[in-house]
Amino acid sequence: MFAIDDFYTGTRAALAGGTTMIMDFVLPSRNESLVEAYHKWRAWADPKVCCDYSFHVGVTWWGPKVTQEMEELCQVHGINSFKMFMAYKDVWQLNDTELLHAFDACKRLGALALVHAENGDVIKENSTKLLAQGITGPEGHEMSRPEEVEAEATNRACVLSNQVGCPLYVVHVMSKSAADVLSEKRRAGYVVFGETIAASLGASGSHYRHTCWRHAAAFVMGPPLRSDPTTPGHLMDLLANGDLQTTGTDNCTFSGSQKALGKDDFTKIPYGVNGVEDRMSIVWEKGVAQGKMDPCRFVAVTSTSAAKIFNIYPKKGRIAVGSDADVVVWNPHATRVISAKTHHQAVDFNIFEGMEVHGVAEWVVCGGRVVVEDGEVRVVQGSGRYIPTPVYSPTVYARTPARDAAKAWKKVEREPYTGPVYVANDASNDGTITEIEPQSVKATASYARSSVKVNQPPGGNASGSFW
Repeated sequence: MFAIDDFYTGTRAALAGGTTMIMDFVLPSRNESLVEAYHKWRAWADPKVCCDYSFHVGVTWWGPKVTQEMEELCQVHGINSFKMFMAYKDVWQLNDTELLHAFDACKRLGALALVHAENGDVIKENSTKLLAQGITGPEGHEMSRPEEVEAEATNRACVLSNQVGCPLYVVHVMSKSAADVLSEKRRAGYVVFGETIAASLGASGSHYRHTCWRHAAAFVMGPPLRSDPTTPGHLMDLLANGDLQTTGTDNCTFSGSQKALGKDDFTKIPYGVNGVEDRMSIVWEKGVAQGKMDPCRFVAVTSTSAAKIFNIYPKKGRIAVGSDADVVVWNPHATRVISAKTHHQAVDFNIFEGMEVHGVAEWVVCGGRVVVEDGEVRVVQGSGRYIPTPVYSPTVYARTPARDAAKAWKKVEREPYTGPVYVANDASNDGTITEIEPQSVKATASYARSSVKVNQPPGGNASGSFW
């Protein structure tokens, strides 16, 4: 299944909305070479992109070859971020041990670990139960992956990455509880970054219960939109105040007929919504126009912070001599009504349909070329460039050496123990304990202890109790 928007229509829509560079995900199939997948994505993108772009690469399976290819991608192909999945069991999901290995590899390479944070085991079990109960519609999608499933995985990802000292970036934070986990961890000193998206700021999960199947299915994405009506405002508050750092879109669009593959089974509905064209206006409307953030913070969360995190600042994310000539002239007073009838994407549905937003990109300059002028889009297919992202981003790794030194394990120097050592006497198997002198320990240390039976536990013989 391929998204209905390709690199041409997708980047054209991005420019129409005021976004001058995108970062896409290379997602290998299970056991597919990461490097081969990277080249495949480059072949798809280079002839079509209308703006500059970079890649994250998905680590969708684990093995010795993956580590080698991650190193090649970093050193040769300009990749500095890898995405791991805690969801999509039996497809892309890594277990905790594999996540630890992947995080450790990222740390050694100076790359940033990205995670899709949902508990895939719980989701699979819930989905099976829901289908067995006859709940096959889009509402089952949200039911199968409740908010705490996202929050639990977010917390676990933070703990696992922290154990190996690897900086972490959590993509598409969709719930209040998951966002609060990130806020708490950052205050505790963890090197973690959080990204929310246009969909979670401008839409809600109430649409999953719409009586029109096509309408409800159009909003299916993972993690799902949340039904709690206070979620968009809460996420915007955290974004405005620095607890969340960036805004993406997770733009992955499918037509109504493509979504209909899951008409009898919500697990077969292709996941993904639009957002790349409307992101800037959604953030302005819900943030600046509502008085939650100022224009400078708007620039940070839509551009500069991402450029710094992914180590392409000041080439990107800044207007200055020597920076790329990517400039948006933003009219904060102009309004428009979002609609699938007028957007520039190929998809036949828009999850923000009918929303009036303040903030319009009147002029857009990309690479020194005027590509949007008074709403008219004039792009050249294939004119975008691939932008390498160097490892060891200062924003990500500047404090890790001192942090690693402060948290380093230190051995306690002490005199060796010379006293007696007690082991079970397996030969008698009668529950007796034999004291072994220190010089005999080596000869008897291999005795098993599983057959030891103690007749009287500490404190005396308490009949009928377990301890």
